[in-house]
Amino acid sequence: MAIVVIRQDDRIDLWKNALQNADTSVKVYSYLEEHPKEEISMAVIWKHPKGSLADYPNLKCIASAGAGVDYIFEDDTRPKNIPITRIVDPYLASDMSEHVLAVILAHLKNLNIYKLDQVSHVWEPKQYMRIKDVTIGILGLGELGALTASDLSSFNFNVQGWSRSKKDIEGVQTFAGAEEQKEFLNATNILVCLLPLTPATEGILNKELLSQLPKNAFVINVARGGHMVDDDLIALLDSGHLSGACLDVYHTEPLPKSHPFWNHKKVHMTPHYASVSDTNSVIPQIIENYKRLSSGEKLQNLVDSDKGY
Repeated sequence: MAIVVIRQDDRIDLWKNALQNADTSVKVYSYLEEHPKEEISMAVIWKHPKGSLADYPNLKCIASAGAGVDYIFEDDTRPKNIPITRIVDPYLASDMSEHVLAVILAHLKNLNIYKLDQVSHVWEPKQYMRIKDVTIGILGLGELGALTASDLSSFNFNVQGWSRSKKDIEGVQTFAGAEEQKEFLNATNILVCLLPLTPATEGILNKELLSQLPKNAFVINVARGGHMVDDDLIALLDSGHLSGACLDVYHTEPLPKSHPFWNHKKVHMTPHYASVSDTNSVIPQIIENYKRLSSGEKLQNLVDSDKGY
């Protein structure tokens, strides 16, 4: 048995070395080097090349190196009927919460607008908002969404959240299901998308949904680019219905230079770095699951293939 690391970035060696250092008895390979494919029982992956998982005849577990797994389900060539695991990292949730807080405060105090004014040599004081002036709506109350909602509540924000099934979070008003979504949206001044990307949520940030937000609402997408219908967002920004948007995720990454988001004054961008898995924090989870796989024990952090997360 052995592990193969499959990624399309410059972090393959980092992950390979971290896994080997965590347990020197485990054989770990990069998919780019020569390796015995028949020995591979676990693939530790992040946005792998489609089709690369089909090369391993004895693969018994696909381990996502992050919290997201939507990219795995997008690969129709992946081996079916084997378990998929994901990372549950406390730093992912806290880092996300801090990023969202920073974006919200920048919006309330006009920091993004002032940066544009600085570049244009414009001196124009603007009225700012206070925490008490807005209601934050968290779309998706999984581990990241629930902690973000709770943290914002502790800063005295008025926070509400929506999820597919009912959740109970202290200090947060929660809504659930399609029948309660409109009420949730109508009362949300700043919408934060933290949904998993599934067939049911793909394109959910569209004109129909975003139009239900109050006029001058602000949108933050830190989930997946596939949630957003880009043209619908731009149309609502240009019409004045939305006051702005801060995006960390996109359909294609890096975002193509020709994309209209680059030059839109109401769109503020970060390069998909709101929350990143900390290697030292998550490697023990993967090694533990590798040992469980070897001994036939139940794996931790299993993904529900029917739900897609």
